[in-house]
This record gives sequence, C-alpha cells and structure tokens, in this order.
Amino acid sequence: MPAPPPPPTVALPQPVGPATFVFDGQAIQGGWIRGQVPAGTRTARLGDDVLTIDGEGRFFAAFDRDAGPSAMLTATLRDGQVVRRPIPVAPREWQIERVDVARTPGGSSAAFLERRRPELAQIAAARARSNAVEGWRQSFIWPSAGRISGRFGSQRIYRGEPGSYHSGLDLAPGAGAPYVAPADGVVVLATDRPFSLEGNLLIVDHGAGLNSAFLHSQRLAVREGDRVAQGQLLGYVGSSGRATGPHLHWSLMWQGARLDPLLFLPPR
Repeated sequence: MPAPPPPPTVALPQPVGPATFVFDGQAIQGGWIRGQVPAGTRTARLGDDVLTIDGEGRFFAAFDRDAGPSAMLTATLRDGQVVRRPIPVAPREWQIERVDVARTPGGSSAAFLERRRPELAQIAAARARSNAVEGWRQSFIWPSAGRISGRFGSQRIYRGEPGSYHSGLDLAPGAGAPYVAPADGVVVLATDRPFSLEGNLLIVDHGAGLNSAFLHSQRLAVREGDRVAQGQLLGYVGSSGRATGPHLHWSLMWQGARLDPLLFLPPR
C-alpha cells in the first residue's frame, strides 16, 4: 500500500519592514530621531528607554543635552532574535559664561519646600501620562513670534562651579502675545493657580513620550484633558512665577531627556 502523501507545506507570512533600524533626524546632544523598527519587532529600546512603536512600526527617540558620545538602539523580534544598531551622538559647544564670582549659596526655606513638593509631583505625574496622539510625527512650528531671548543649554560657571543650564527656548514677543501648539497633543497639565517657579504652567503630551512645557503664561486658553491641534491657541505670554520679564519659556522632554526646541523648528 503506497505511503500517504506528505501534508502540503504552508508558507508562513514574513514580517514586512526593514532588516534593521531606519531613521532620520538629528543625532546630536539635545536632538532627536524618527524612524522605523526592524520587521517583526516585539519591543525596542534606546539605551534603557522603552520606545513606543505605532501600528506602522514607527518610533521617536531623543538625546539629552548631556548625552554621551554614543547610544544603542535595540530591538527584540518575535522569534527571539535581537537586532542592535549603534548611533554616534555628536557633541555640541554650549553657550558658557564664566563668572568670576562665587555662586550664591543654595538652600530653600521649609515653607518654600512645602509648597514646591506638590507642584513637582503634579509635573512628574503629567509628564508620565501617555495619550494616543501623534504630534511627534509632525514637523513642528514656532509657537510664538518674537526675538529669542534665551537659548537651550546655556550655562554660567561660577569660579569653576557650574550652575544649572537653561532648559528651554525663551521667546519674547511682548506681554499678552498669543502662543500656539507647535504640534498636535493632549493637555496633561494646565495650572489653576501659578506655580512658585513656573507661574501659569501648561504641559502638552505629543505622544511617544514627547511633551512640551510652556512657562510664565499671563493666562491659559485651554484646560487639562483638551486635545489640541497644531497651530491652536494655547495661552498668552506673561511673567508669572519666577521671571525677570514677560517671555515664553518653551521646553521639550522625552523620557526625562531635555531637548533643544530649536532642533525641531524650521528657520524663520
């Protein structure tokens, strides 16, 4: 009796996509990349930071102001394979001012710390929130007109002791000038009273771990939970909180890394 024929071979569908990470952007201190993970990726990371991967396999990642000279993208595929791609991160020369005076002694009063702790907790909770929004995929626009009055990364050094660096981009269009959303997002914090340092503070989640913060507003035009579109009015420039004059301080963060807003913007 002849042996039965072997069962037909069924070809399993192959993952669609690149064999390794593909990306573009600015791999530089304070910069960012957008790209696509390898085909069949289950999870991916930049260093220790887990990447959010959308339905098309696209991701966003970024590099802190003080990032080291290299970073590693790592993908774990569904079949258990691991794909790695090293990224050289270009250093930058920051605007450093050396001052021949001693740094003012630090320390805050107990009353200030008591007020500050819940403010910091609200900021941390807002930045930890994740919404299904894709502002991170857009080309960002300028949130406001006006001259640049402060640049990201600038720093004073007091007789060899470094002070805190400037964590955002300052724009000075004048008191009461409107500012708009640089990209789509969801409002995750809109203070109902001025914070001690930031004043009237607004934080917008752009998705994939990327968020914008706008400080010192005269007043806000949106509320927590609002979905905002690129170019939508967010608020009005002011000098609330600890500010020497009316300006918009705009900072960008990804997974705790502080980024340079100028690297997201087109030339004016």
